[in-house]
Amino acid sequence: MTDTISRLVQGVLFAMLAVIGMGMALVFMISTAIAVGVLYIVARVRGKPFGVRAYWDQRRGGPKKPGFGDAAGGFAAKGPFARQSTPKTPRKDIIDVEVREVQ
Repeated sequence: MTDTISRLVQGVLFAMLAVIGMGMALVFMISTAIAVGVLYIVARVRGKPFGVRAYWDQRRGGPKKPGFGDAAGGFAAKGPFARQSTPKTPRKDIIDVEVREVQ
């Protein structure tokens, strides 16, 4: 009899913990949806595209502003550790990556 009561109490506690966890996950999903909505609205107001491709293009670089680290006369262009500009071919639409084992 005590074993049955113990299992019942454990089952109820587990069910309560599961419901609390689902509630927390729901709150997290709702807050994430609100944050993405705010980012979308801000991007629309600024007139910039909102999406993964636009973010990736922004993070990879693009037209650089003259200043501190560029080769057009910034601080990093002078001295023995100056970067040499090499033309990079843009890689758009990479759909596959090959992994090789190095021994």
